[in-house]
Amino acid sequence: MCNLLKVRWTITPQIPPRPLLICAGCGVIRPFQCSGKARLNANGRRLDAWLIYKCPVCDKSWNRPLFERRSVRDIPPAMLAALQTNDPIWIRCQAFDLAALRSHAFHIEECDKIDILRQVLDRPDVWSILHVELVMDLPAGIRLDRLLARELGLPRSRLQSLQRRERLRLGSGRSDALRKRVSDGTSIVLDLAGEPNRQMIGDAASGRSRP
Repeated sequence: MCNLLKVRWTITPQIPPRPLLICAGCGVIRPFQCSGKARLNANGRRLDAWLIYKCPVCDKSWNRPLFERRSVRDIPPAMLAALQTNDPIWIRCQAFDLAALRSHAFHIEECDKIDILRQVLDRPDVWSILHVELVMDLPAGIRLDRLLARELGLPRSRLQSLQRRERLRLGSGRSDALRKRVSDGTSIVLDLAGEPNRQMIGDAASGRSRP
C-alpha cells in the first residue's frame, strides 16, 4: 500500500507491578517495590525461593514465594543459575509476572510509565494511512486509548470518534479494544485522509516530534 506510513513501537515498562501491603514497620499500606534480588534456601535436597520486595519508606522486606520445597532435580538449570546469581533479566521477568503476583497479593498498583523505541518501517512521500505495530516483551499497565492519546497528541474522544466512523481499526476487531491494556502484537490502523493535523500525528508516531 503506497499511501501507508508504517511504524513499530517497542514498549518497555519502567516499573514492575507493586503489591499494596500493610508494612510491619510503618503500620500502614505501602506499595512494595521489587528489590531486584531473590532469596534461595536449601532444606536438604529441597529448595525454597522468594522474590524480595521492599517498603519504599522504611525498607521493611516482604518475600514473595516463587516455589517451595522443590527438589533440586525438578528445577531447570537455567532457573537455578539465575536464582544463585540474582540474574537481573530473569528477576525482572518474574517481577512483571502479574498473574503470579496476584496469587499472593490482593491489591496491586500498576505503573503506566513506559519507554518507547520508535522505528519507521515505511514512509512514502505522500501518505494518508498510519499503521502502528506494538511490540513488547513484558506487560505494561496502560490502556491502549491512553497510550495513543498521549503519544499521538489526540484526545481520547477523537480516537473514539475515529473508531465509530471506522477510520481507526484494531487488529483484534473488538469494539472495546481501546479500553483494554496494550499487548504485544497489537495492530492499529488510522485513516487520516483529510485530517488537518495528519502530518503532526505522523511525526509524533515516527518520533520526529513529540505531541
